[in-house]
Amino acid sequence: MKILVCITHVPDTTAKISFTNDNTKFNEAGIQFIIGPYDDYALAKAVELKDTHGGSITVLNVGEASTEPTIRKALAIGADDAIRINANPMDSMYVAQQIAEIAKQEKYDLILMGRESIDYNNGIVHGIVGALLDMPSISPVMLLDIEGTTAKLAREIEGGKEFLEVELPFVAGCQEPIAEWKIPNMRGIMTARTKPLKVVEPVPFNPASGTVSYESLPEKGSVKLIDPENAEELIDLLKNEEKVL
Repeated sequence: MKILVCITHVPDTTAKISFTNDNTKFNEAGIQFIIGPYDDYALAKAVELKDTHGGSITVLNVGEASTEPTIRKALAIGADDAIRINANPMDSMYVAQQIAEIAKQEKYDLILMGRESIDYNNGIVHGIVGALLDMPSISPVMLLDIEGTTAKLAREIEGGKEFLEVELPFVAGCQEPIAEWKIPNMRGIMTARTKPLKVVEPVPFNPASGTVSYESLPEKGSVKLIDPENAEELIDLLKNEEKVL
């Protein structure tokens, strides 16, 4: 089985975010970057499938040279090789176009990625990739088993789960509990240094959107404690200060 896992290079969830250039550019100074948490689930599932069915795992990232430590971590976790598309991931459509171009050339049996990145949270790349490749795209996938050329999946829907069967190849946007995160061991870290990492130039494509500016969330206000017997004061605050009534 030939699996492609698409990973993002995102700020650690504990990082303090700030902006520069009059709030038009993300400030990367002092920021620790990680594999996107949902992509970690996708990669962990790919490793499990490889262990069961054999084959190979390629990780792909659309990013500049600064993303290579993140890619090497994915190799240490269990991917066999990696591709870095040498471009700034400007928007979802642009990223999907780059992924689809590689997928057309290599003919993967399965394309896995996180349900969304945790920086922009658009959650649409998997759907666009599926459309560009004319293959099914399913998200958010919580369960994935392969029997021959058929995949059995469960995905989260409003109020419950939906169970599906689909023929390979297809695209899946993954989330917990599809697999448990895998931590690279020392052997994996050492071998990752020699695994192939191929850098390719992006295909020409004009981004469909752009960023005008960023805005930080407002600081949290103080907490007001209301006596449980004083419902009138609570109602007044909700109506006149918070304006939610």
